[in-house]
Amino acid sequence: MAGLKRRVPMHSLRYFISMVGLFSKSGLLPWYARNPPGWSQLFLGTVCKGDFTHVIATKCQKGQKSQKKPSHLGPLDGSWQERLADVVTPLWRLSYEEQLKVKFEAQKKILQRLESYIQMLNGVNVTTAVPKSESLPCLLHPIIPSPVINGYRNKSTFSVNRGPDGNPKTVGYYLGTWRDGNIVCVRSNNLKNVPEKHSQVAQYYEVFLRQSPLEPCLVFHEGGYWRELVVRTNSQGHTMAIITFHPQKLSQEELHVQKETVKEFFIRGPGAACDLTSLYFQESTMTRCSHQQSPYQLLFGEPYIFEELLSLKIRISPDAFFQINTAGAEMLYRTVGELTGVNSDTILLDICCGTGVIGLSLAQHTSQVLGIELVEQAVEDARWTAAFNGITNSEFHTGRAEKILPGLLKSKEDGQSIVAVVNPARAGLHYKVIQAIRNCRAIRTLVFVSCKLHGESTRNVIELCCPPDPAKKLLSEPFVLQQAVPVDLFPHTPHCELVLLFTR
Repeated sequence: MAGLKRRVPMHSLRYFISMVGLFSKSGLLPWYARNPPGWSQLFLGTVCKGDFTHVIATKCQKGQKSQKKPSHLGPLDGSWQERLADVVTPLWRLSYEEQLKVKFEAQKKILQRLESYIQMLNGVNVTTAVPKSESLPCLLHPIIPSPVINGYRNKSTFSVNRGPDGNPKTVGYYLGTWRDGNIVCVRSNNLKNVPEKHSQVAQYYEVFLRQSPLEPCLVFHEGGYWRELVVRTNSQGHTMAIITFHPQKLSQEELHVQKETVKEFFIRGPGAACDLTSLYFQESTMTRCSHQQSPYQLLFGEPYIFEELLSLKIRISPDAFFQINTAGAEMLYRTVGELTGVNSDTILLDICCGTGVIGLSLAQHTSQVLGIELVEQAVEDARWTAAFNGITNSEFHTGRAEKILPGLLKSKEDGQSIVAVVNPARAGLHYKVIQAIRNCRAIRTLVFVSCKLHGESTRNVIELCCPPDPAKKLLSEPFVLQQAVPVDLFPHTPHCELVLLFTR
């Protein structure tokens, strides 16, 4: 695009970027040991730039009509378990090879849309609000498959509500919508992505609820107490359960009775069959509470679970972010590491670092690792992991990236090269983070990991690549998208991680 003369005026550019957001919306199953045969040889799609006529997404086979989202929840829509699978894991009826083809095609379309936006920024054939383009903005690599296909989740969140039989003490996943008033809670036993161990703990929690004299909290303003269940497991089979409870107006003595009752159930009662490593209890009057807002109370067991990944022993707290597919995460982090190209003269900046795995796995190859993470417990985990593994060239900062990053970058402006890695939540990065990255000339390489490149994440990419815009305080030269690598961490679902390499 260097030879193009016509540029979009700054006011048009700002209008375009603002519009992008409007265009977008019973025993332990050893899942970790189940490596699908032959997938190490899988090759889906040639490394491509531009022409994808030889890569065709396989559509669902005949008889797949039940995959369509039901317009109502009547008794003729198939079994409850099948309908739940169609919502939570829409690709479950396809072979894994077919799933990967569908996902590869989806990532290609995302990049084509992105190329259209970038062309619009540079004044190339802008004729429609959402231009169509068959070209790609970068090199697209073949999709990397997940080493584990079934039961891969290391964390599951179960809701409590009325089941198909009307019992309000049912533990599972939701069908229907709150807006339509047709919410039904269905057990997860047959979901391909949920480990048997997670479903087992959920079933015993349901047994406990049905013995408890206290009602569940279905809607906050209507009262009730027992709420959702989170189950976390690791590759060694250790299991952490976290129960959320609305205290309403119970006294501390009454709360103590409930905590002792659920503790006894899982230690010496029927729930002992779950063989929990730890049980946490959180009193919460909001939909979501952090540890700082309402501390996680350890009722029994170990305070953490640990994972082995990329030759590191990693500590994981109750609310710390960790990729839900452990084996897939190793593939993802290896990919990120290869794309960064770090060396002994490089500072690695890990933004939205979670428990710090990406940065710590590359610490031996860099001069320093700097991590930023909002969740305080996750930062404590990262610091523990660094100390336990003998890593001395890392530091981790707690807080919002938009507040910490600008000052951190100023303190490092000594001419040393910085490689940045960002792995934001689906909401994308705050605009001040983009400004700080864009305006730090020491950052020449950026690796952006996204599981949903829509809405704000798309805006992030556009603002990284757009021409300088003083009005938006994007002053330094733009980044250029060079490579894209899809990594499948979510078999049976449409989701896929997309790793993007930017340089300038």
